[in-house]
Amino acid sequence: MSLSAIRGAALTFTQDPFFNKPEESYSFIEDALIVIQDGLIKSVAPYAAEAAEGLAVERHEDAIICPGFIDCHTHYPQIRIIGAFGEQLLEWLNTYTFAAEQAFADPDQARMTARVFLAELLRCGATTAAVYCTVHPQSVEAFFEASAEVGARMIAGKVLMDRNAPASLLDAAGRDIEESRRLLEKWHGHGRQLYAVTPRFAPSSTPRQLEAAARLWREYPGSYLQTHLSENVAELAWVRELFPERGSYLDVYNHYGLVGPRSIFGHCIHLEEDDFARFSRDGAAMAHCPTSNLFLGSGFFKLLEAKKKWRPVKVGLASDIGAGTSFSMLQTLNEAYKAARMTGARLTALEGFYLATRGGAEALDLADKIGSLAPGFEADLIVLDLKATPLMEFRMQYAGTLAEKLFVLMTIGDDRAVRATYVAGRKAHWRG
Repeated sequence: MSLSAIRGAALTFTQDPFFNKPEESYSFIEDALIVIQDGLIKSVAPYAAEAAEGLAVERHEDAIICPGFIDCHTHYPQIRIIGAFGEQLLEWLNTYTFAAEQAFADPDQARMTARVFLAELLRCGATTAAVYCTVHPQSVEAFFEASAEVGARMIAGKVLMDRNAPASLLDAAGRDIEESRRLLEKWHGHGRQLYAVTPRFAPSSTPRQLEAAARLWREYPGSYLQTHLSENVAELAWVRELFPERGSYLDVYNHYGLVGPRSIFGHCIHLEEDDFARFSRDGAAMAHCPTSNLFLGSGFFKLLEAKKKWRPVKVGLASDIGAGTSFSMLQTLNEAYKAARMTGARLTALEGFYLATRGGAEALDLADKIGSLAPGFEADLIVLDLKATPLMEFRMQYAGTLAEKLFVLMTIGDDRAVRATYVAGRKAHWRG
């Protein structure tokens, strides 16, 4: 039995601040003792010397301890094209993405990239992510092997494409599902690894592949489905050409049985009320990718349209590397705030940190395991340094409330603000 403890100010959300009084949506203990046993949180309570007796306690001052960040949509192979210049979605895919992903036929390239990607996630405080690999089974093997070594809870899957991509990246009929099934049976539920059936997006899958992907997903309860939806206006026009009989982009996925609990759709920018209603009714989740949406000029996600109390939609935050420009959820929140302002809305700090922690866990149907600091939860947590940079140290002198401090973190904070990252109670990253 392993037993350890962390001491410091601790923040966790108890309910959704979009739908409840903000001040009643979280728990904040100024001086907390978090006891961890065998990778799980044993207790969270105000510090008391007698409770800490006999424990090796790591103390964190001038910091906030919170659950690890959750990244609901990202592409590990695209770390090698982050910051590539000047294209919109479809041009981006053809110019950069497909060229980069062909290299993952090489298992050594996949292993090296997976390790770099996971190290960067942890350095930026993300302890769980929903990850796209490539069409190559070896890219999935490499990612899960690296994640299992770290002990992180990750969701990932082999990309499915059988049209509208370079020949070297196209699945052969039948082999796509066979390979996916083998990977799913090997990795789903192996330690903390989870599998997502992963058609890239409707234009790169034939109706046959979409139908087969849905059958595979439904055959394994607890598995995930991840894909892209309504990211770009040219993409929407293309979907209408390819599926003229369907009423909307989301209707394509719904028709083939790909909408439901544990389905995660990236972007979701250009949606109508009927789409939001279907998400709410069917329990599907949206992954908000603000840095990517801005970088590719795709548009602004309608966050407050999704977060309506009378028909709530599950929403998580996402980096969408490599069109996304930062692994940091703090920088992602910075851009999410600006995107919300461009739609006439405001994203508060409490709402933002909820999206990055418990909200992401709810979007991924993992809110009983991660995203909260509470007994029985997996001990994935991060320490955010309130004085990580000279500017932050100066600015924090004038931030009186918790909400003000969180807002400073999410606007001028970045990877440097993550002092430490713990995965299942083990320190996986320590700044400096």
